[in-house]
Amino acid sequence: MPVKTNIYNQNGDIISELKLADDVFAVKINEDLVHQAMVCQTSNDRQVLAHTKTKAEVRGGGKKPWKQKGTGRARAGSSRSPIWIGGGVTFGPRKDRNFSKKINKKMRQKALTMVLSDRLSNGNMVVVDKLEMADFKTKVFNNFVNKIELIFSTEKDKKNKRSVLFVNDNKDEKIFKSARNLVGFNIINLENLNIVDLLKYRNLIITESAVNTINKRYTNKN
Repeated sequence: MPVKTNIYNQNGDIISELKLADDVFAVKINEDLVHQAMVCQTSNDRQVLAHTKTKAEVRGGGKKPWKQKGTGRARAGSSRSPIWIGGGVTFGPRKDRNFSKKINKKMRQKALTMVLSDRLSNGNMVVVDKLEMADFKTKVFNNFVNKIELIFSTEKDKKNKRSVLFVNDNKDEKIFKSARNLVGFNIINLENLNIVDLLKYRNLIITESAVNTINKRYTNKN
């Protein structure tokens, strides 16, 4: 039986029905694979900022603090030893660390389709025919989101805070600037679709043209 979903307009009314690819929106979820893809992306996005200096990099300490013998004190070769205040750091974080991970392209795409399938099966994905903004108006865009939120199954509980990801087929400056101040809402271009954003937000709004592109892009042709 083919997977189908309703298509809504900007007012939240059903206008038609859309057939979806089974191997994109009806995939059984594998939590281990989804977790692996998520860890891989976050690791590759990680910035290595912390960097400590070793004994050789700390300024000063070129002169031997005191002679080797005869003072009664412990031997010391440099005042920048790690055991001295102001000295180098032993085993501290370094900026040359590499946290990047690799994952096969097919595995990454499979994990993405699993999350999309999960959102659809649980009633957390809504397809809109299109979204057009006549002007830069946050209030108008917020009214649109409020109408679509009534469709989501999880929004029946009013205790839930807004958590919506909007995927648009192309970059629209009016939509982006109208939505950027909304709390619990994020908008991304289809080309930037990723598993971390899909997992971060509870609900998904996506345009019909974006769904058609995903159907063609991730359908198994083998």
